[in-house]
Amino acid sequence: MVTPLMSQTQQWVAEHPPPGPFRRRFWRSPLRGPWLTAVLGLVLLVGLTIMIVTGLLSYASYDPTLPVNDTTPAHGLLGFFLFDWPTGPTWLYRLTQGTHVALGIALVPVVLAKLWSVIPKLFEWPPVRSVAHSLERLTLLLLVGGLLFEFVTGILNAQLDYLFPFFFYTAHYYGAWVFIGGFVGHVLVKFPIMVTSLRRGPGQSFRRTAAPDTRPEPVESGLVATDPAPPTVSRRGALGFVGVASLVLLGTYIGSVLDGPLRRVTLFGPHDRDHGTGANAFPVNKTAATAGVTAAMTGADWRMELVGPAGTVRLSRADLLTLPQHTVSLPIACVEGWSVGQTWTGVRLADLVARAGGRPTDRLFVESMQNGGGFGVASLSVAQSQAGQSLLALKVGDEDLSLDHGFPARTVIPAAPGVHCTKWVKRLTVTDGSA
Repeated sequence: MVTPLMSQTQQWVAEHPPPGPFRRRFWRSPLRGPWLTAVLGLVLLVGLTIMIVTGLLSYASYDPTLPVNDTTPAHGLLGFFLFDWPTGPTWLYRLTQGTHVALGIALVPVVLAKLWSVIPKLFEWPPVRSVAHSLERLTLLLLVGGLLFEFVTGILNAQLDYLFPFFFYTAHYYGAWVFIGGFVGHVLVKFPIMVTSLRRGPGQSFRRTAAPDTRPEPVESGLVATDPAPPTVSRRGALGFVGVASLVLLGTYIGSVLDGPLRRVTLFGPHDRDHGTGANAFPVNKTAATAGVTAAMTGADWRMELVGPAGTVRLSRADLLTLPQHTVSLPIACVEGWSVGQTWTGVRLADLVARAGGRPTDRLFVESMQNGGGFGVASLSVAQSQAGQSLLALKVGDEDLSLDHGFPARTVIPAAPGVHCTKWVKRLTVTDGSA
């Protein structure tokens, strides 16, 4: 019965009963409640913050202020955090991007559990009750939508499954800012509630309560079931299941980030990883065939153009081998999260800059033969062009590069994303580092 004391909203709800999932009695799990949601939320607060930071660092590592490196035009204020990406420590990008992808995969069970724990809130009735409530719902929409978009596209990219009709790099970056906006707004609204719920606890002994004795949390909340079903698992069991699932996913991927025996048991790493034998038996994202590079293009007639203030010089692989050779140990680390450490031998890029008449303050523009006459390109910073460990690599280990790994020559850059380690180099152009 509607009384005069009821608000207009209460009257409307009473007069318009909601359909199925919008009814609180529809959601019957006795596990749902503020405490369980707060525990999962705390894990995600820490984990997603790390992912946000490492994701933004990944964008900065591409040196997007340099020509051709930025595929997100007009980023404007969104680039406020950019800085000159360093060339050391050499494992820097391997650490940041490996953490970003591995943590993202490990958090999938936690994300799903958190969405399960709050799903009654997604079906609140009426959907909007006030201006403040509408703003909270908006942050929730940005948070959930952005989170799902980032996780789905990120995991597909890590698996090299480009099922989406857009360029991953651009969409993932702009999608990240949508998610960050929703994340920050939601944390500001919910943080006090999370702290209160964690302090209050689940209302029963967490360690001792078995599944048959599990009861709904003794608080009034839109998450607590009004007509609970018999429990089939305890809260401890549910959190344990989520934790084990996260560790299993992490274990099936972490070998892609680390060298050693774990790489052999990686089940969730990129497919088509090994293309070669001996020193060339390590992952590759794009094969020579995929890039349109043939053995004929890299044969005896191949010449690399070195362009600079002193003019243009065309160097064969034999010419490059007569120049002073240097050997460095550097990882190749890709945006998909996988990485591998290798020993490379070749000519220092700084020596090639000097040979072309460049100065220590100049940098390089690198062009590849990939895509059958089209060019894969990358702009290197002054620090990358002049670093003592930056090479035009001719060998990996004690062997010549294989065709899939960039024969006859590729660049290797310390602490840089793999996309800056250009394969099948066709031209190096010295440019003014102050430009």
